[in-house]
Amino acid sequence: MKALFSSRLLYLFIFLACLGLLSYAYYLQHVEYLDPCPLCIFQRIAFVSMGLVALVAAIHGPQRFGAWIYTVLIGIGGLVGIGIAGRHVWMQGLPPDEVPACGPGLDYMLDQFPLAETLKMVFTGSGSCATIDWQFLGFSMPFWSLVWFVLLLLVAFIALFRSRRAV
Repeated sequence: MKALFSSRLLYLFIFLACLGLLSYAYYLQHVEYLDPCPLCIFQRIAFVSMGLVALVAAIHGPQRFGAWIYTVLIGIGGLVGIGIAGRHVWMQGLPPDEVPACGPGLDYMLDQFPLAETLKMVFTGSGSCATIDWQFLGFSMPFWSLVWFVLLLLVAFIALFRSRRAV
C-alpha cells in the first residue's frame, strides 16, 4: 500500500495527467479542428511546465529539500495555470456585449510585437477566448483545465508530504 502512494508515483501521475490532457488538446486541435485561442495556448504551456518538472521529480525521487523545490516549481506552473484558466472562465461568462473584440492570432502578435506587449494583449483577452466550442458535462474546456490545475497542485502537495515521511 505504501508504494501505491509513494512520492515518485504521485509525480508520475502528474506527468501522465498532463501528458493525457495535452494529448487530448492536440487531438481536438488537429483532428476535430478546434483552434486554440491565445489563453488556451498559455494553459498548455503551464501544463507542459508542470508535467516536465513532475517527470524529473519522478525520475529523481527527491527527499525533503528536493521535494520542496519540485513542489514549488510545479506550484508555480499550477498557479499560473489557475490564473490563466480562471481568467478564461471569467471571460466566457461575460455577457456578449461586454466581451472584448477579437484580435489577431498569437502567431501574428508574437511576430509583430514585443513579448511584453503580446502578453498584455493576450491577457486583455479577445472575442475568440470567450467562445465556447467544446463542453463536457455542461462545462467548458477552461473550466476543466482549472479543475485539473487545482487537482494536480493538490497531488504535488501530497507527494511533498509523502517524500517527507520517507526520510
